[in-house]
This record gives sequence, structure tokens and C-alpha cells, in this order.
Amino acid sequence: MQILSWIYVVVAVVLLFGVSVFVHEFGHFVVARRRGLKVEGFSIGFGPKIISWTRDGIEYAWRWIPAGGFVKLPQMVTSETLEGKEADQPVPPASPWSKILVAFAGPAMNCVLAFVIATIIYFVGLPIQVNPAIVGHVDAGTPEAAAGIKAGDRILAVNGKQVRSWEDVYAATALAPTNLVAVVFEDHGVKHTAYLPAKYDSEFQVKMLDLEPSDHPVIREVLSGSAAEEAGLKEGDVVLSFDGVPVLGQQQLIELIKKRPDKPSQITVKRGQKHLRISVTPKFNPDTHGGFLGVSISPSSTAVYEVQRPGPAPWALVGEVFQQTFDTIAAIAHSKETKVGVKDLSGPVGIVSLLAAEVRADIRLALKFMVLLNISLAILNLLPIPVLDGGHVAMSVLEAVRGRPLSPRIQEYATTVFALLLISFFVYISYNDVVHRLPLFRTLLNQKVQIESGPTNNQAP
Repeated sequence: MQILSWIYVVVAVVLLFGVSVFVHEFGHFVVARRRGLKVEGFSIGFGPKIISWTRDGIEYAWRWIPAGGFVKLPQMVTSETLEGKEADQPVPPASPWSKILVAFAGPAMNCVLAFVIATIIYFVGLPIQVNPAIVGHVDAGTPEAAAGIKAGDRILAVNGKQVRSWEDVYAATALAPTNLVAVVFEDHGVKHTAYLPAKYDSEFQVKMLDLEPSDHPVIREVLSGSAAEEAGLKEGDVVLSFDGVPVLGQQQLIELIKKRPDKPSQITVKRGQKHLRISVTPKFNPDTHGGFLGVSISPSSTAVYEVQRPGPAPWALVGEVFQQTFDTIAAIAHSKETKVGVKDLSGPVGIVSLLAAEVRADIRLALKFMVLLNISLAILNLLPIPVLDGGHVAMSVLEAVRGRPLSPRIQEYATTVFALLLISFFVYISYNDVVHRLPLFRTLLNQKVQIESGPTNNQAP
């Protein structure tokens, strides 16, 4: 059954991602045909062809690199780097207005698709994560402890934005314009605000609060020959306490282990329905000069969702996604303060991994991710950069103002240079996905999810 589940995930991801690319390119294709432009090819993906066929003089192809696609239009600026060599037969020039309409049609179709998906979500409902952001262990002597924060406090808002889960906390912190973040806590009904320093996490490459979720970590892997294996710890054990200290978070457990090199300690774990007390002696790690147990651990909490029926109004969901995208762009523009840069963007590897995690959790969550993906594609494609749709629009506007097009040689050079830069950019962010984010993607894919029926919202859309 597990293999069938993964086949379903793979097929769903390919179809959903392919639909976004197809709709974008279909927008270019339809408007180009209606405006009388010559169309030589329609391709999904880049690189070598998987399959191709020709109809009415147009070559249709599916290619190996699923990072986009293109419609081959010799009357618009093209790049042999992406699309291959053009035909030698000359074609009449297209008007600037026609080229602007064709270029704009792709992003416009992505926005239309996003609204259509948001409408579907309204009718089928949307799972909303409801895991409260409860604080776990807080070390004495830290700024957090000095601000009066303690285990059991609930986070209500970060940087002025209401949060309902740790996922919301992480997102709001990462996009905060300063490193001193206003956080609203609740302790037994009493609210208080603390201004906490956000630290850059080198593992996940994002700015985070130095707060742990109240959660018992689970052992995901036991290294061969390690102290954990010798003690009899097993994959799936949930750690409840170590050396007599209740364990409420992943980092807390790591610090407790570091303090006990070569010292016999008691670890309490939950295995199935049993609670076991196991004696273990962490080995000395010369790299950290502390104890080393030899296990891989991760949070054990189940992501709990309540289904909101009907879902959010389509325009509200699309508006929220637009705002989220612009917030991300603003955070990148102020990277000195936010520590968010282009390195934090995800390429095809990251997008596919995140989409797969959402598909595995619930198809409705994947649909919401598709709204974000399509709006992001639309906005990014309209940036005035040669080779992107916005570059075509910018050069066509310049042509209309000048009364004549730029030199074909200049256009081709500019397009080729930026095509190579774009490919290099994709390689760079994909490298970051593979090298720095695979553990995060693996955690998301293995996250346990619980979907519950929520209250019905009877308001009209």
C-alpha cells in the first residue's frame, strides 16, 4: 500500500505542476494564433525531447527538464539557448501591441487558473492547521527567559500577524523586517508582548525565533555501533525524559546529551503503548567536546487540520496569496534586515518536494499550494527581464515609443545572456534545495497529518 501511496503522489505532482506550465504556455499560444503570429513550436519543459509531433506546421513537444516551457514565436525575441535555432525563412514583423498581448497572456492565464482553483477550494473546503504554537523548554539566562516566557506559553501573534500554528510563527518571523520581533504570548488567559531577537539558522537558512515547540522528539534513525544501538534504543521511540529532565523539544534533548559524555544516564521513551526506562552512556564527540548518542531525531507532533467549509472566498484566498508573494519580494529587497535572499527561494526541486508533501497530506492543501505557485509564476514572469514575459513587454513598449524595434542582434544578445543567467540561477537555487533543504523536505514528507471535520461556515462567498 505504501508504494501505491507514493505512485499517487508522483502522478499528482506531475499533473499539477504540468497543468501550471501548460496553462501559462497555452495563454501565449492562443493569443499568438488570434493575433496572426507565426507559431513554430509548443513545448512543455526544456532540453532534449521526450516525445514530439507536428500538426499544422507546429511542433508540439514534451521535454526532459520540467522547469518551464515555451512557445516558439519567430516574430518575438527568441533565444536559441532555450528554444533551438529558428527557421531560416523570414517572417513579417509583429506589431508591438500584438507582442505585448502575447507576452502578458501567459501570466494572465496563471492568474485565471489560480482563481479557478481557489473557487474549487471554496466548494470542497480547505484544511486549516490548528496546532497551537505552545512553547516548550526555555533555558534560564536567555533573552526569552528574561522576557518572562516559560514552557506552556502560547504564541498568538508575531510581527503584528496572528498565528495559529508553529508554521505561521516560522513564516512571520522569516519575513519580519527587523531582527527584533514583537511576539504576543498568552499564559492562562493573560496576554503579554515580548520583543525577542531572531537568529539566523544555518541549517535551514532562515531567520527564526529561539523558541522550541512543546513536543517530545522521536528517534528516526539509530546509527550502527552507536551508544543508542548498544543501549537498545529503536527507531520510532518517543523521548519523554533524559537524565531525569522532562524533554519538551528537539534542541533541549541535544543539549542534555552534550552535557553527559561518558556518563551513564537514564532515558525514558514511549515505545508503542509502553513506557521504558533505558540506561545509556553517550560517547564523547571530539568535534563538539560533548556527548553523542548516535541517533537522528525529529519532532513527533502530528499536524492537525480542521476543514473549513466552505473554504475562503476565492478573491480572499487569491488576495492573501498575492500579499504573501509581495511580502516575500519585499523581504528579499530588504535582505540586510530580514536575512531573506534569493538563496531562500526554491527551484524545481524545492517546489516539487513541497507540492509532494502537500499532496501526501491532503489534495486540498496541494490545491492551495497551486494557487501560490501560479500567482508566483505570474508575478515573477512579469519582471522586466529579457527572456521573461516582462522583458518582452518592456522591449515592445520601447519599440512603440521609439517607432522602431531594437537591433535584432542586440535583442538576441540580451536574451541569450539573460537566458544563461536564468539557467545559472535555477542551478544555484536547486543546489541550495539539494544541499541545504533536503532534511527539511524529508521531514515535511514524513510529517504525520490528522484531518478533522471543522465547523461549517455558512457565510456566502
